Amino acid sequence: MKKIIILIWFIIFASFLFAQDAKTIVLNPPDTARGLPVMKALSLRASATEFDTTRINFQDLSDLLWASNGVNRPESGKRTAPSALNAQDIDVYVFMKSGIYLYNAKKHLLELIVDSDYRNVIADKQVNVAKAPLICLLVSDISRFSFGKDSVKLVWAAVDAGIVSQNISIFCASVGLATRPRAFMDQQILREILKLKDSQYLMLNNPVSYKKD
Repeated sequence: MKKIIILIWFIIFASFLFAQDAKTIVLNPPDTARGLPVMKALSLRASATEFDTTRINFQDLSDLLWASNGVNRPESGKRTAPSALNAQDIDVYVFMKSGIYLYNAKKHLLELIVDSDYRNVIADKQVNVAKAPLICLLVSDISRFSFGKDSVKLVWAAVDAGIVSQNISIFCASVGLATRPRAFMDQQILREILKLKDSQYLMLNNPVSYKKD
């Protein structure tokens, strides 16, 4: 019996490792009971300057993405982050060593977009940022706004991206992760890598890691 239990745990562990490099990564349900009280998290929020290289564990990854812009009201499909006109214009791309993934908030999973490591491109000249095990890139598709001139839509997009970025910062402060909001990145190369449409704009990015000792 003991050998059978060990074998079952080995299979589960192996499946977990495989899932991390799969084309689709089904995330764990968010643990909404974890973390510090919001006022304590706000008191600890800070922009990190150094990043640890340890891989983010699966539950932390799942909770981070749900906190950033996940669906918190399934009956209406509305998100943890508000958006102008409820356009839900912000997409979260996750850059990791194994590749670039798109967070599908409705299904709470990651979809592989590119199977190469491009953290150095998003880090640009700030090479220390590329050490972070994951970087969340916030992209706005302004075509999702139902009306308005592009100049107005871009203002809405900037506000929406800022809110998602702040969600990431508060979550990280609450659970002991390190992050910082960044606007620096090689936009031209990233647009080519991600094959973005003309209506999609790269707004902000947040490197995320465990706190460096």
